[in-house]
Amino acid sequence: MFEKVKAIIMEQLGISDEDMITMDTTLEDLGADSLDMVEVIMAIEDEFDVQIKDEDLENLKSVSDLIDYISK
Repeated sequence: MFEKVKAIIMEQLGISDEDMITMDTTLEDLGADSLDMVEVIMAIEDEFDVQIKDEDLENLKSVSDLIDYISK
């Protein structure tokens, strides 16, 4: 699952260095603004067929947080 989430983030943010993304990496660490974050979340929702609630977004800071949320 990490590899899929990493691939989505890399595609959405235009990142070519996959070593930049670890389980502890935040979207802010990667220079994502609020629009970028929305696009990443939408792509993750589509890929994993999940609906991420708006009130949960503020708690999804790192790649690990995203994976934990998707896994529920």
